[in-house]
Amino acid sequence: MLLRRSSREWLHDVAVTAAAALLSFLLLLGARSDADPDPSLSTDFVVGGVALTVLFLLRRRWPLQVWAVLMAGQLFSTAAMGALGLALFTVAVHRSWWAALTVAGAESAFITVGFMNSTWRSEREYWETLAVFLLGIAVLVAIGMLTRSRRQLIESWRERARQAEEQQHMRVEEARHLERERIAREMHDVLAHRISLLAVHAGALEFGEGATERQREAAGVIRRCAYEAMEDLREVIGVLRDDGADAERPQPTLTDVPALVEESRRTGANITFDDRVPDPASVPKSVGRHAFRVVQEGLTNARKHAPGCRVRVRMDAAESGLTIEIVNPLPTGRAVTELPGAGAGLIGLRERAELVGGRLEHGRTPGDDFVLRAWLPLPSR
Repeated sequence: MLLRRSSREWLHDVAVTAAAALLSFLLLLGARSDADPDPSLSTDFVVGGVALTVLFLLRRRWPLQVWAVLMAGQLFSTAAMGALGLALFTVAVHRSWWAALTVAGAESAFITVGFMNSTWRSEREYWETLAVFLLGIAVLVAIGMLTRSRRQLIESWRERARQAEEQQHMRVEEARHLERERIAREMHDVLAHRISLLAVHAGALEFGEGATERQREAAGVIRRCAYEAMEDLREVIGVLRDDGADAERPQPTLTDVPALVEESRRTGANITFDDRVPDPASVPKSVGRHAFRVVQEGLTNARKHAPGCRVRVRMDAAESGLTIEIVNPLPTGRAVTELPGAGAGLIGLRERAELVGGRLEHGRTPGDDFVLRAWLPLPSR
């Protein structure tokens, strides 16, 4: 456990121990400056070395216990006082403020009593020395508590950043989930309609007058399978509906895009619409539905992030596919990280485009515009 420290922690421990050794050496020199050489000098060095070793190895895990051991050690050697001061600093860093103040008060009281029992040249020297030691204790505790507060603040920032990242991830996943549910509901409407038509035509063939017995039998099998498929579809996908109102609501297609643009214009938006699709009605409903959602989301983003700016909408159909492009200028003073479309709305559009084999791109252009471009494949005619 003692060796499981990072390189930074080892470096800090070495720095604290070196500072304690220097402080102990200075205190030892001050205590012996006016005294004759003492034969117990070797004892001071031994006790001081043990104190520094204890401080170096155990100060992080047991700061209060280390302080108590060094408090007792200073009774036998002045050299332990340096390590004791840094042990007080460690308590202030790794323990609560009341523990740090309690330890500082105990050490101050001990030093005061010890100085009262010592011999001084004058009363002024006594008070000056006592003030220096008490001020040193106060400085060590204050620095330690500030260090602890700074570490807690940094840790709280890291925790908030982690929570924000997790929440953003949850929002992205929720957006994907909701968009897939919406697509599933739309697919349910389309497939239910087509299967019901298949069942109707199969029923007409089954009970028609000119059908042979084999044709009637085959049409009956088709009709029953169609009804079973509809029941399975309702059972699997129908649970995704929030209510029954969505079942009869018609889904938008490419022919509804001009009405969408005109509706946005009535709200005050400055939109230039360049429609280069020769026959919008010929575009499959599945592709047109996704194209409508792309234009809808692009206009929403422009209205939200660039109000009042001119928006260019262009649709172009080629043999390979349908291209939709929405361009609007970026507002002045907006940071790059706040580009329009940075929310979760485009995630659903990407899901839609990939579902039909298309692609979606968005980002900032060299001319400080934001462009949303989608390409959706068209079936070959």
